[in-house]
Amino acid sequence: MKTNVTVGKNSLTIGKNQKLTIIAGPCVVENEKMIMETAAALSKIMAKQSFQYIFKASYRKANRTSVEGFTGLEFDTALKILEKVRNDLEIPVLTDVHNELEIPIVAQVVDVIQIPAFLSRQTDLLLRAGHSGKVVNIKKGQFMAPEDMAEAARKVSSTGNQKILLTERGTTFGYHNLVVDMRSLVIMEKIGYPVVYDATHSVQLPGGLGKASGGQPEFILPLLRAALATGTLSAVFMEVHPNPQKALSDASSQLSLDKFREVINHIEAIQSTVNKLKL
Repeated sequence: MKTNVTVGKNSLTIGKNQKLTIIAGPCVVENEKMIMETAAALSKIMAKQSFQYIFKASYRKANRTSVEGFTGLEFDTALKILEKVRNDLEIPVLTDVHNELEIPIVAQVVDVIQIPAFLSRQTDLLLRAGHSGKVVNIKKGQFMAPEDMAEAARKVSSTGNQKILLTERGTTFGYHNLVVDMRSLVIMEKIGYPVVYDATHSVQLPGGLGKASGGQPEFILPLLRAALATGTLSAVFMEVHPNPQKALSDASSQLSLDKFREVINHIEAIQSTVNKLKL
């Protein structure tokens, strides 16, 4: 591990020999009420756990299967909601970026800038994210080998910014399917930055519903158990919605709040065992 990564005003640290970090929240900012209530509920759940917590929500979803798909609220409106979460609830916030021109504005209101998987090779985007000085979470493209992430990370680090996270979110496996190769987590850890496992996007069926992506949420927990057992993870990423069936994006793969509580209990039990095995 080259470096641990410090996030937010409260100096939450992600990396080796640190508490596991949970990154969780709705797929996209749908409205202020839902985001604030969900963030508060997640924060309350996490306050009872031994893990660190970062709230996530995308201010915009640029990659939609159909032109009718929900892409988000107005840019300024969505960012103000994320800023309210960060300031009022005092929680570090992560969000995606989709073009380099938005990054300086987004960087003012969040703690972690995330590079979407489909954009993980975009040089200008990675360089601008690096120059922001924020933590940069790079999601491994569904089309990339894990070792390819070394070059994506090098684009960010070339700016002098070593605050990098690398996220596994599944690899394209035929049409409308993803597979998670657990070797990827080990390979990416050797690159030298904290590794994150995206437990909900990994069970997506991209474009599987015709005009939207499907999902197989019954596999979230089995795959998460396997990922934790590799002993490589510094963080777990999950999309959580108060009512996934009514979610405006990724309805087939988000966790409900009740299911999130159950998953967190499983994580705590597995991580405790993994930590003992590392000694």
